[in-house]
Amino acid sequence: MAAEPEDPDDPAGADDPADSAESGRPADPPETPVVLFDGVCNLCNGVIQFLIPRDPEGRLKYAALQSEPGQALLDRHDFPTEEFDSFVLVEGETTYTKSGAAIRIAEVLGWPYRIAGVGRLIPRPIRDRLYEFVADNRYDWFGRKDQCMVPDEDVSDRFLS
Repeated sequence: MAAEPEDPDDPAGADDPADSAESGRPADPPETPVVLFDGVCNLCNGVIQFLIPRDPEGRLKYAALQSEPGQALLDRHDFPTEEFDSFVLVEGETTYTKSGAAIRIAEVLGWPYRIAGVGRLIPRPIRDRLYEFVADNRYDWFGRKDQCMVPDEDVSDRFLS
């Protein structure tokens, strides 16, 4: 798993805008929160398939980490573009990774998923260790695809291209 930017001033690892990666590049940030995911991971694709019907208003957009828009957003927020395999939520200039991304996505979905916010009571290093354990084993447990998923036509507008 690739190293991620860390905030040395936040040893508890709170998930707020102060712990996000910001690049200061002049391009406009996405207006809608964007979920970046591993497009060849079966588990990751399953998570996206879980999220889509639970977000009928289309509050979230999606992009595979390997896609051109995914790579551009990683670069914009100073994340590595090669071998980067964390789940990322880009919300304006704020980014969330690993367990913080999962919790924030649940909050964006609203009730009852926003209850996941209580997960912040668990220190981030512990939450992220569990996240990393699953991420490190996801291909062995769930398999991988040869190419990124192609969204169904009825939801293709939610995917950045």
